[in-house]
Amino acid sequence: MANATETSFDATYSLGGDITVNRMGYGAMRITGDGIWGPPQDHDESIRVLQRAVELGVNFIDTADSYGPNVSEELIAEALHPYAAGLLIATKGGLLRTGPNQWPIDASPSHLREALEGSLKRLKLDQIDLYQLHRVDPKVPFEQTLEFLQQVQEEGLVKHIGLSEVTVEQIQKAQEYVKVVSVQNMYSVDNRKWEAELNYTEQNGIAFIPWYPLSGGNAQALDKLTQIGQKYNATKQQVALSWLLHRAPNILLIPGTSKVKHLEENMQAASIALTPEDMSELESLNPA
Repeated sequence: MANATETSFDATYSLGGDITVNRMGYGAMRITGDGIWGPPQDHDESIRVLQRAVELGVNFIDTADSYGPNVSEELIAEALHPYAAGLLIATKGGLLRTGPNQWPIDASPSHLREALEGSLKRLKLDQIDLYQLHRVDPKVPFEQTLEFLQQVQEEGLVKHIGLSEVTVEQIQKAQEYVKVVSVQNMYSVDNRKWEAELNYTEQNGIAFIPWYPLSGGNAQALDKLTQIGQKYNATKQQVALSWLLHRAPNILLIPGTSKVKHLEENMQAASIALTPEDMSELESLNPA
Protein backbone atom coordinates (compact mmCIF):
# COMPACT_ATOMS: atom_id res chain seq x y z
CA MET A 1 0.00 0.00 0.00
CA ALA A 2 1.55 3.28 -1.08
CA ASN A 3 2.11 6.06 1.41
CA ALA A 4 1.25 3.73 4.27
CA THR A 5 2.41 6.18 6.91
CA GLU A 6 0.99 9.32 5.33
CA THR A 7 -2.50 10.63 5.85
CA SER A 8 -4.06 13.92 4.93
CA PHE A 9 -6.99 13.57 7.31
CA ASP A 10 -7.55 13.25 11.05
CA ALA A 11 -7.70 9.61 12.14
CA THR A 12 -10.03 10.27 15.08
CA TYR A 13 -13.19 12.22 15.87
CA SER A 14 -14.65 13.46 19.15
CA LEU A 15 -18.23 12.18 19.20
CA GLY A 16 -20.48 14.39 21.26
CA GLY A 17 -17.40 16.23 22.42
CA ASP A 18 -16.49 13.56 24.96
CA ILE A 19 -15.90 10.21 23.25
CA THR A 20 -12.93 9.96 20.90
CA VAL A 21 -13.33 7.26 18.26
CA ASN A 22 -11.22 6.10 15.35
CA ARG A 23 -12.93 7.23 12.16
CA MET A 24 -12.57 3.78 10.62
CA GLY A 25 -15.27 1.82 12.41
CA TYR A 26 -17.25 -1.33 11.71
CA GLY A 27 -20.89 -1.88 10.75
CA ALA A 28 -22.30 -5.12 12.13
CA MET A 29 -25.28 -5.63 9.83
CA ARG A 30 -23.57 -8.26 7.67
CA ILE A 31 -22.86 -10.75 10.47
CA THR A 32 -26.43 -12.02 10.13
CA GLY A 33 -28.15 -14.33 7.66
CA ASP A 34 -29.34 -13.67 4.12
CA GLY A 35 -31.68 -10.72 3.93
CA ILE A 36 -30.26 -9.58 7.30
CA TRP A 37 -32.46 -12.31 8.75
CA GLY A 38 -31.52 -15.01 11.21
CA PRO A 39 -28.07 -16.24 12.23
CA PRO A 40 -25.00 -16.02 10.00
CA GLN A 41 -23.92 -18.93 7.84
CA ASP A 42 -20.60 -19.06 9.70
CA HIS A 43 -21.07 -18.16 13.36
CA ASP A 44 -17.41 -18.61 14.31
CA GLU A 45 -16.20 -16.40 11.47
CA SER A 46 -18.59 -13.65 12.57
CA ILE A 47 -17.11 -13.84 16.08
CA ARG A 48 -13.61 -13.67 14.62
CA VAL A 49 -14.55 -10.61 12.53
CA LEU A 50 -15.72 -8.71 15.60
CA GLN A 51 -12.66 -9.64 17.63
CA ARG A 52 -10.29 -8.88 14.77
CA ALA A 53 -11.90 -5.48 14.21
CA VAL A 54 -11.06 -4.47 17.78
CA GLU A 55 -7.54 -5.88 17.39
CA LEU A 56 -7.09 -3.63 14.35
CA GLY A 57 -8.06 -0.54 16.31
CA VAL A 58 -11.80 -0.28 15.73
CA ASN A 59 -13.45 1.33 18.74
CA PHE A 60 -16.74 2.30 17.07
CA ILE A 61 -19.14 -0.53 16.17
CA ASP A 62 -22.55 0.23 14.70
CA THR A 63 -25.47 -2.17 14.98
CA ALA A 64 -29.27 -2.22 15.45
CA ASP A 65 -31.89 -4.34 17.15
CA SER A 66 -33.37 -5.03 13.70
CA TYR A 67 -30.24 -6.74 12.35
CA GLY A 68 -31.30 -10.36 12.54
CA PRO A 69 -33.41 -9.19 14.36
CA ASN A 70 -31.41 -9.28 17.61
CA VAL A 71 -28.68 -11.51 16.14
CA SER A 72 -26.06 -8.81 15.55
CA GLU A 73 -26.32 -7.42 19.08
CA GLU A 74 -26.14 -10.90 20.58
CA LEU A 75 -23.01 -11.75 18.59
CA ILE A 76 -21.33 -8.49 19.62
CA ALA A 77 -21.86 -9.31 23.29
CA GLU A 78 -20.72 -12.90 22.78
CA ALA A 79 -17.53 -11.83 21.01
CA LEU A 80 -16.55 -8.72 22.93
CA HIS A 81 -18.18 -8.53 26.37
CA PRO A 82 -16.80 -7.43 28.77
CA TYR A 83 -15.99 -4.55 26.45
CA ALA A 84 -12.55 -2.99 26.22
CA ALA A 85 -12.21 0.48 27.67
CA GLY A 86 -13.09 3.09 25.06
CA LEU A 87 -15.08 0.74 22.80
CA LEU A 88 -18.30 2.45 21.72
CA ILE A 89 -21.20 0.22 20.69
CA ALA A 90 -23.81 2.27 18.84
CA THR A 91 -27.21 0.76 18.15
CA LYS A 92 -30.50 1.83 16.61
CA GLY A 93 -34.24 1.38 17.07
CA GLY A 94 -37.32 2.20 15.02
CA LEU A 95 -37.70 -0.65 12.54
CA LEU A 96 -39.69 -3.88 12.74
CA ARG A 97 -38.76 -7.11 10.99
CA THR A 98 -41.46 -9.16 9.28
CA GLY A 99 -39.14 -11.26 7.12
CA PRO A 100 -35.90 -11.20 5.10
CA ASN A 101 -35.24 -7.76 3.60
CA GLN A 102 -38.47 -6.41 5.12
CA TRP A 103 -38.17 -3.28 7.28
CA PRO A 104 -41.49 -1.70 8.38
CA ILE A 105 -41.02 1.51 10.39
CA ASP A 106 -42.28 1.86 13.96
CA ALA A 107 -40.89 4.82 15.87
CA SER A 108 -43.71 4.96 18.39
CA PRO A 109 -42.56 5.49 21.97
CA SER A 110 -43.96 2.11 23.03
CA HIS A 111 -41.99 0.21 20.38
CA LEU A 112 -38.84 2.24 20.95
CA ARG A 113 -39.02 1.54 24.68
CA GLU A 114 -39.23 -2.19 23.99
CA ALA A 115 -36.43 -1.99 21.44
CA LEU A 116 -34.12 -0.02 23.72
CA GLU A 117 -34.67 -2.31 26.69
CA GLY A 118 -33.98 -5.30 24.45
CA SER A 119 -30.78 -3.75 23.13
CA LEU A 120 -29.51 -3.00 26.62
CA LYS A 121 -30.14 -6.59 27.66
CA ARG A 122 -28.61 -8.19 24.57
CA LEU A 123 -25.54 -5.94 24.62
CA LYS A 124 -25.18 -6.39 28.41
CA LEU A 125 -25.04 -2.66 28.99
CA ASP A 126 -26.60 -0.31 31.51
CA GLN A 127 -26.32 2.61 29.10
CA ILE A 128 -26.08 2.86 25.30
CA ASP A 129 -23.30 5.32 24.38
CA LEU A 130 -24.99 6.24 21.08
CA TYR A 131 -28.64 5.41 20.41
CA GLN A 132 -29.86 6.26 16.92
CA LEU A 133 -33.39 6.64 15.60
CA HIS A 134 -33.37 4.25 12.66
CA ARG A 135 -36.10 6.11 10.73
CA VAL A 136 -38.55 8.94 11.20
CA ASP A 137 -42.01 7.33 11.27
CA PRO A 138 -44.56 9.10 9.04
CA LYS A 139 -47.36 7.54 11.14
CA VAL A 140 -46.09 8.97 14.43
CA PRO A 141 -45.76 12.67 15.23
CA PHE A 142 -42.02 13.38 15.21
CA GLU A 143 -42.43 15.29 18.48
CA GLN A 144 -43.58 12.11 20.25
CA THR A 145 -40.52 10.22 19.09
CA LEU A 146 -38.25 13.06 20.14
CA GLU A 147 -39.89 13.33 23.55
CA PHE A 148 -39.16 9.63 24.06
CA LEU A 149 -35.50 10.07 23.14
CA GLN A 150 -35.28 13.04 25.47
CA GLN A 151 -36.83 11.01 28.27
CA VAL A 152 -34.57 7.95 28.02
CA GLN A 153 -31.54 10.21 27.90
CA GLU A 154 -32.72 11.87 31.10
CA GLU A 155 -33.23 8.40 32.61
CA GLY A 156 -29.59 7.60 31.87
CA LEU A 157 -30.36 4.69 29.54
CA VAL A 158 -28.80 6.57 26.62
CA LYS A 159 -25.71 8.79 26.68
CA HIS A 160 -25.84 10.32 23.19
CA ILE A 161 -28.52 10.46 20.50
CA GLY A 162 -28.25 10.18 16.72
CA LEU A 163 -30.63 10.13 13.75
CA SER A 164 -30.72 8.21 10.47
CA GLU A 165 -32.02 9.14 7.00
CA VAL A 166 -32.99 12.67 7.99
CA THR A 167 -33.10 16.06 6.33
CA VAL A 168 -31.54 19.25 7.64
CA GLU A 169 -35.01 20.38 8.71
CA GLN A 170 -35.56 17.18 10.71
CA ILE A 171 -32.15 17.53 12.37
CA GLN A 172 -33.02 21.08 13.36
CA LYS A 173 -36.39 19.96 14.74
CA ALA A 174 -34.72 17.24 16.79
CA GLN A 175 -32.23 19.75 18.17
CA GLU A 176 -35.14 21.50 19.89
CA TYR A 177 -35.43 18.41 22.11
CA VAL A 178 -32.01 16.76 22.30
CA LYS A 179 -28.41 17.31 21.34
CA VAL A 180 -27.95 15.43 18.07
CA VAL A 181 -24.38 14.09 17.91
CA SER A 182 -24.61 11.96 14.76
CA VAL A 183 -26.51 11.55 11.51
CA GLN A 184 -26.42 8.30 9.57
CA ASN A 185 -27.53 8.76 5.95
CA MET A 186 -26.79 6.82 2.78
CA TYR A 187 -23.77 8.41 1.10
CA SER A 188 -20.93 7.40 -1.18
CA VAL A 189 -18.73 8.78 -3.93
CA ASP A 190 -21.46 8.03 -6.47
CA ASN A 191 -24.55 8.58 -4.29
CA ARG A 192 -24.53 12.07 -2.82
CA LYS A 193 -28.20 12.80 -2.35
CA TRP A 194 -27.54 13.94 1.22
CA GLU A 195 -24.78 16.44 0.43
CA ALA A 196 -26.60 19.28 2.19
CA GLU A 197 -26.96 17.15 5.31
CA LEU A 198 -23.25 16.29 5.30
CA ASN A 199 -22.36 19.96 5.01
CA TYR A 200 -24.76 20.90 7.81
CA THR A 201 -23.37 18.29 10.17
CA GLU A 202 -19.79 19.32 9.43
CA GLN A 203 -20.61 22.95 10.18
CA ASN A 204 -22.41 22.07 13.42
CA GLY A 205 -20.07 19.58 15.07
CA ILE A 206 -22.20 16.52 14.30
CA ALA A 207 -20.73 13.21 13.13
CA PHE A 208 -21.86 11.97 9.70
CA ILE A 209 -21.98 8.18 9.34
CA PRO A 210 -22.47 7.10 5.72
CA TRP A 211 -24.24 3.80 5.33
CA TYR A 212 -23.85 1.84 2.11
CA PRO A 213 -20.46 3.60 1.68
CA LEU A 214 -19.65 1.27 -1.22
CA SER A 215 -22.69 2.02 -3.34
CA GLY A 216 -23.48 -0.25 -6.29
CA GLY A 217 -21.49 2.05 -8.50
CA ASN A 218 -22.11 3.12 -12.07
CA ALA A 219 -19.61 2.06 -14.71
CA GLN A 220 -17.92 5.48 -14.83
CA ALA A 221 -17.46 5.54 -11.05
CA LEU A 222 -16.13 2.00 -10.92
CA ASP A 223 -13.67 2.68 -13.72
CA LYS A 224 -12.36 5.83 -12.06
CA LEU A 225 -12.06 4.15 -8.63
CA THR A 226 -10.21 1.24 -10.21
CA GLN A 227 -7.89 3.57 -12.13
CA ILE A 228 -6.95 5.55 -9.02
CA GLY A 229 -6.59 2.35 -7.02
CA GLN A 230 -3.92 1.09 -9.39
CA LYS A 231 -1.66 3.97 -8.32
CA TYR A 232 -1.83 2.79 -4.71
CA ASN A 233 -2.04 -0.98 -5.24
CA ALA A 234 -5.54 -0.67 -3.79
CA THR A 235 -8.98 -1.96 -4.70
CA LYS A 236 -11.78 0.28 -5.90
CA GLN A 237 -13.57 -0.36 -2.60
CA GLN A 238 -10.55 0.84 -0.63
CA VAL A 239 -10.37 4.02 -2.71
CA ALA A 240 -14.09 4.67 -2.17
CA LEU A 241 -13.59 4.41 1.59
CA SER A 242 -10.49 6.59 1.48
CA TRP A 243 -12.43 9.23 -0.45
CA LEU A 244 -14.94 9.40 2.38
CA LEU A 245 -12.19 9.82 5.00
CA HIS A 246 -10.75 12.68 2.96
CA ARG A 247 -14.14 14.20 2.07
CA ALA A 248 -14.98 15.64 5.50
CA PRO A 249 -13.40 15.38 8.96
CA ASN A 250 -16.70 14.47 10.66
CA ILE A 251 -17.30 11.33 8.56
CA LEU A 252 -17.13 8.07 10.53
CA LEU A 253 -16.92 4.94 8.40
CA ILE A 254 -18.75 1.72 9.20
CA PRO A 255 -18.09 -0.68 6.30
CA GLY A 256 -19.53 -4.08 7.07
CA THR A 257 -18.46 -7.60 6.24
CA SER A 258 -18.76 -11.14 7.53
CA LYS A 259 -15.22 -12.15 6.53
CA VAL A 260 -11.95 -11.38 8.34
CA LYS A 261 -10.04 -11.04 5.05
CA HIS A 262 -12.50 -8.45 3.76
CA LEU A 263 -12.40 -6.61 7.09
CA GLU A 264 -8.63 -6.33 6.89
CA GLU A 265 -8.86 -5.01 3.33
CA ASN A 266 -11.38 -2.37 4.38
CA MET A 267 -9.19 -1.24 7.27
CA GLN A 268 -6.25 -0.68 4.91
CA ALA A 269 -8.21 2.11 3.24
CA ALA A 270 -7.11 4.41 6.05
CA SER A 271 -3.51 4.16 4.83
CA ILE A 272 -4.26 5.63 1.39
CA ALA A 273 -3.38 9.32 1.12
CA LEU A 274 -5.30 10.57 -1.90
CA THR A 275 -3.91 13.61 -3.69
CA PRO A 276 -5.93 16.75 -4.42
CA GLU A 277 -5.99 15.59 -8.04
CA ASP A 278 -7.47 12.23 -7.01
CA MET A 279 -10.13 13.98 -4.96
CA SER A 280 -11.00 16.33 -7.80
CA GLU A 281 -11.44 13.43 -10.22
CA LEU A 282 -13.67 11.57 -7.78
CA GLU A 283 -15.67 14.70 -6.90
CA SER A 284 -16.51 15.09 -10.59
CA LEU A 285 -18.18 11.68 -10.71
CA ASN A 286 -21.30 12.91 -8.99
CA PRO A 287 -21.14 16.67 -8.45
CA ALA A 288 -23.20 17.92 -5.53
